[in-house]
Amino acid sequence: MKFIFAYTVLLAGLAAGHISLISPCPRYSSIGINCPALPAGQKLDTQMNAPISSVTLNTHVALCKYTVPWPTPAATWKAGESVTIKFNPDAAIHSGGDMEFSISYDGGKTFAVIYQVLRYAFLKGKPASVTNTAEVLQYTFTLPKELPNSDHAVFAWTWVNASGNREFYMNCADVAITGSTSKSYTAKEVTIANYPGYPTIAEFNGNYDTGIQYYTTNYKKITVSPSGTTDSGTGGNPPDSSTTHTPLAPVSKTIHDDTNNRNDSGGGACTAGLMQCSGAGYKVCSNGAWSAVLPCGTGTVCQGTGGNIYCGWPKK
Repeated sequence: MKFIFAYTVLLAGLAAGHISLISPCPRYSSIGINCPALPAGQKLDTQMNAPISSVTLNTHVALCKYTVPWPTPAATWKAGESVTIKFNPDAAIHSGGDMEFSISYDGGKTFAVIYQVLRYAFLKGKPASVTNTAEVLQYTFTLPKELPNSDHAVFAWTWVNASGNREFYMNCADVAITGSTSKSYTAKEVTIANYPGYPTIAEFNGNYDTGIQYYTTNYKKITVSPSGTTDSGTGGNPPDSSTTHTPLAPVSKTIHDDTNNRNDSGGGACTAGLMQCSGAGYKVCSNGAWSAVLPCGTGTVCQGTGGNIYCGWPKK
């Protein structure tokens, strides 16, 4: 039997165990850096680390999650200059995967890619096994000089994880673009996957070319501008993906393995995708072998209910 994590707002610890953008500050973030004031009638989001879609659990929310923008830009950027994007250090990175950074000029309806990190997002290279430990939490890249000026552009980070439930992550931040003489920008349209109406990318299981065609060859090009968006054909050269990053210092964690607190007999070979509790954390089967114990979110522990496991607050 394949065990999956239960996805519910009540399990705040599970949401804390993924990852989110913190700079520029995404809409309504409770943990972002230099966030604008909330729009009238809105509330801070304490579940920013959660995916916006899970095919495995058949749940999703709207793209960008929130459609009402910040009252003022979370950042002002100059076209052609470098920017640094930062992520929440309280993270579980699901063995990397593919992520993109994109820009929209129509309020978040369409996004053109400005930068890609393919295969090994949040890592410095291919991991030896399943891992939730981030090695990279910020990326610096140069904005295309062709980005048109706007006080109301929307910047998006999107990510498809390599291991675990088939999920799609997206945070959106309102930004201003200055210093450009260009009227439009043409590039690859953002890849959306593991979301209703879009392709499902399978768990990588060590093959980091899984689904890569949706990022490098099988895509549509679009032209975006403050005056509208047009279709510009298919394929072509993908956006820049060379990275300048600041590696993290090693993080030490102590996890106690309790073989009596798990949902599978384990031991030796296992079925890919199977999960089991192990002490306060959990293990994931990949390529026929159990991973090391992976931690749940801060303050939460792995729990089992019937055929499911999940990270939740300790029972009183």
